[in-house]
Amino acid sequence: MVESQRLRGVNPILPTPFKVDGAVDLESMARSIDLMVDVGADGVAILGFLGEAHKLTGLERGDVIRTVVERAAGRLAVWVGVRALGTAGAVEQAQEAEALGADAVFVAPIAPQNDDALYAHFKTVAESTRLPLILHDYPASFGLKLSVPLVGRLAREGHAPYIKLEDTPALPKVTAVIEASEGKIGVFGGLGGQYFLEELQRGSVGIMTGFAFPEVLIGIYQRFTSGDEAGAERLFHKTIDLMRYEFQPGIGLAMRKHLYHLRGTYETEVCRAPSPTLSDVDVAEFHRVIERCGLTTGPGPVTLPA
Repeated sequence: MVESQRLRGVNPILPTPFKVDGAVDLESMARSIDLMVDVGADGVAILGFLGEAHKLTGLERGDVIRTVVERAAGRLAVWVGVRALGTAGAVEQAQEAEALGADAVFVAPIAPQNDDALYAHFKTVAESTRLPLILHDYPASFGLKLSVPLVGRLAREGHAPYIKLEDTPALPKVTAVIEASEGKIGVFGGLGGQYFLEELQRGSVGIMTGFAFPEVLIGIYQRFTSGDEAGAERLFHKTIDLMRYEFQPGIGLAMRKHLYHLRGTYETEVCRAPSPTLSDVDVAEFHRVIERCGLTTGPGPVTLPA
């Protein structure tokens, strides 16, 4: 198991691959871990919204966690998404993740929109497991906001040492939660990487997002943390068009599966219903953006643009 204090850097969200008949494709899931190791990722995140966790059975969920943990074999931190309609379900998911060898859980809020209720939810989940809890702050998907005072309190009391922050405008909130937590929270960005450079400049410790060219995010992170901020800026601005394009709501998942299929990682591009599909126009446009950013779609790691 990866030590919790090592959670940092680039932790790609992996979509859940499916076979042509719609069954979970555990072989492709395992190959995706090999790719993440090869490109130098720090960890992986599974069973979030992008991972179509809400479309899986309980047995399938366990199979995915088990496959990823076994294939990672300590080479990557494994983050498991926790999202349920109530606290009891979230506790069950967090405890399953721990039992199967995960390194952290990223936990979604539950209704109602009330700081006391949300505090009780996150505190209960945190106390149910030894795994570090990562708050998932994404109102666009969950319809609930995590207030700065709430985040600060959970971090100061040790219940939530990390947050995946996707509440827009994200950048002011990065600064605010670090200050409210008295420096006791590690902020990870998301939102497709669109604000990654500025998040790092404001003190984030990394990113967890589904951008299907993790080499780009790793390159930005490594340049920035090694003191080459100008190099990080060049790579960020060279590729920001693709981050923006790939993060389109609705079809973003289909785009990412399309790329992982082309990269030789996923056997198919299948998304479970209900889900949108890419038109021929979408695909052609997508590839023009990829080419404009100086990237290729062949198997294995990609070479970063100069």
